[in-house]
Amino acid sequence: MKTFLVTLAAMVGFATAAFADPIEGTWRTETDDGSYALVNIAPCGPAYCGVIARTFNASGEYQSENIGRQIVINMVPQGGGAYEGQVWRPSNNKVYLGKMDISGNTARLRGCVAGGLFCASQTWTRN
Repeated sequence: MKTFLVTLAAMVGFATAAFADPIEGTWRTETDDGSYALVNIAPCGPAYCGVIARTFNASGEYQSENIGRQIVINMVPQGGGAYEGQVWRPSNNKVYLGKMDISGNTARLRGCVAGGLFCASQTWTRN
């Protein structure tokens, strides 16, 4: 019976991981203004949100005041690895229309203004 329970628990864990949305997990941002972050993305209601978990600069890991802040806001799946919501840019404290496209272990994140006419982008990697 004990072996059965261990096997069942392993199968449930595998099934959960197999059905996790591609956006879920920890992502490393590009360096922006000399720093980068690790962002944990998880479900938040019907969407996905990302919180800054750790921050780094040229000297290594440091305790930024932005740790714990939401940087990916209400990203809603659009199909085919595409998501739309909002993104917050810490360096200027502005929130933008956000678009994110996931392909394997790479995410292209865009922050846009003017209804999406002008966008800046970063490529994040799964950590």
